[in-house]
Amino acid sequence: QVQVQESGGGSVQTGGSLTLSCLVSGSGYRSQCIAWFRQLPGRARREREAVAFVDADGTTRYGDFVKGRFTASKDGIENRVYLRLNNLQPEDSGDYYCTTSGMRRCPREVDAYGYWGQGIGVTVTS
Repeated sequence: QVQVQESGGGSVQTGGSLTLSCLVSGSGYRSQCIAWFRQLPGRARREREAVAFVDADGTTRYGDFVKGRFTASKDGIENRVYLRLNNLQPEDSGDYYCTTSGMRRCPREVDAYGYWGQGIGVTVTS
């Protein structure tokens, strides 16, 4: 059984930074992509936004809104993915979720993912 566990998050002021961490464990996880999505306040699960993708070969891709502010990286030994959030703005506040699928290349659709973490809160104050 694949398990997804996030850590990090918290509250920062506008322009600040946070680092989120995601550890994926379980059968076959090393050959799967890992992605980060976020759910903004008042939005439904199906409206989660793609933040970053880390494919099984280490290739990283980002959601259009990121514009160079966020960086995803992978620790190959532990199969842990980090998401560094820089220059945070109040509109970045929300719950950030780590997820993995059975594919090597991360799909962009929320419904393509079967394993999700519990989510972690990010609050940016002005």
